[in-house]
Amino acid sequence: MTNFVLVAGTWLGAWAWDEVATELRGAGHDVHPLTLSGLAEKQGVAAGQQTHVRDIVGEVERLALRDVVLVGHSYAGIPVGQAAERIGDRLRRVVFVDANVPVDGESFLSGWPSEHVRQSIAEHDGFWPPLGAPEYAGQGLTDEQIARIVDGSPHPGAALTEPAVLTRPLAELPATYVKCLLDGDEPMPAVAELLKSDSWELVELDTGHWPMFSQPRELARLLDAAVRP
Repeated sequence: MTNFVLVAGTWLGAWAWDEVATELRGAGHDVHPLTLSGLAEKQGVAAGQQTHVRDIVGEVERLALRDVVLVGHSYAGIPVGQAAERIGDRLRRVVFVDANVPVDGESFLSGWPSEHVRQSIAEHDGFWPPLGAPEYAGQGLTDEQIARIVDGSPHPGAALTEPAVLTRPLAELPATYVKCLLDGDEPMPAVAELLKSDSWELVELDTGHWPMFSQPRELARLLDAAVRP
């Protein structure tokens, strides 16, 4: 039995996966959506990036899961990629959904103009609040779906500024990268480099950066296909 552990990106909790989880369970999988520390029902918990790595590893160990597929969306690709290295032979595959990937010694904010994010974190007591509704235009979302994201939790700033710590080359892991084409049709350079590995595969989804809302059924099908022989 495949165990999917689903981790959403900034501002979101386990609730973001409700529709995808229903589809995956209907296909016969066990599904474990996970809220990271400091978000949604876990607001008020101090959290950095390594806290989030421990959240994921701890969930796998607490539930004694094997045959695990770790799924990381957006920011969550960074802690998920690190956790995938740390759960050893429990891992079946890691899936990055339009996600950032961990680069040893670099943070979520490394490598792109991020001063506005850092300023926002400083102005909001160490948290990055969700963006305003106009920022989600052109991503295949309904007004209702945008409102749900905008109503999400402020994201702990330390999780965005702490560096990743890798213990082995990420290219060695069995991985699928889901590129959402409305968010740009080319993977970021760090991902493009990893996709040269024989252990990695690229699949595309014709929707925006939040496919768990815009195309949950199609995303679930891709996740199911990623573990089929």
